[in-house]
Amino acid sequence: MAIEEAQQKARESGLDLVEISSGADPPVVKVVDFKKFKYEEAKKERLAKRKTKETETKEIWLSPTIDDHDLEIRMSRAKEFFEEGDRVQLTIKFRGREIVHPELGRTILAKATEMLHGHGEQDSEPRMVGKALIVGFKPFKKN
Repeated sequence: MAIEEAQQKARESGLDLVEISSGADPPVVKVVDFKKFKYEEAKKERLAKRKTKETETKEIWLSPTIDDHDLEIRMSRAKEFFEEGDRVQLTIKFRGREIVHPELGRTILAKATEMLHGHGEQDSEPRMVGKALIVGFKPFKKN
């Protein structure tokens, strides 16, 4: 229908002519109350937002001299984070002269990666950021 005819129908009914899809050829429009239309759109957005889960990145601090039992406790906490659907970032903080032995940190990361095997996967390579060795993990996709 011609645009003038659509505008005339909208005026007669006391409603607004709202463009729904501008990319279509010809453009799609509706004769509706604009305030009600905006309210319905906002309501749809709120429902969509409620259904999505925001993933967080949880950070776990480690030391290059951490004991095996302490590492097991921290990795059990990381597994809990994976069950909640969160990402985990392991950070090994070097203090003082520990920085001259980064291989100790890499050994700890290797142990941690082995403990997390089956619960999450490594999504980035270990990298040095200042005096910290950082690696990220993400949970497996749930079917």
